[in-house]
Amino acid sequence: MVGRQGRVTGRIGPGLVGEVMVPIRGGVEAFYAYPSVPDEEILVGSIVVVVEYSPPRTVYVARAIV
Repeated sequence: MVGRQGRVTGRIGPGLVGEVMVPIRGGVEAFYAYPSVPDEEILVGSIVVVVEYSPPRTVYVARAIV
C-alpha cells in the first residue's frame, strides 16, 4: 500500500478527513485520508502518494511530484 499513487476525491486538510481513490487488487478503492505534513491542504483532483497505511481504511498522503 505504501508508495501507491491515488487521486483525491474529498479535500484533505487540517481538521478534515479527506478521501482518496487508490488502484489496488485489480480495482479502485476509497480510503480515508489525512495529510502526512501537518496543516497541508490537498485539493480534489490532486495526485498523491501513500506514505503511511493504517488498517483497515486510513492512509496518510503527500502530494506526488508529477
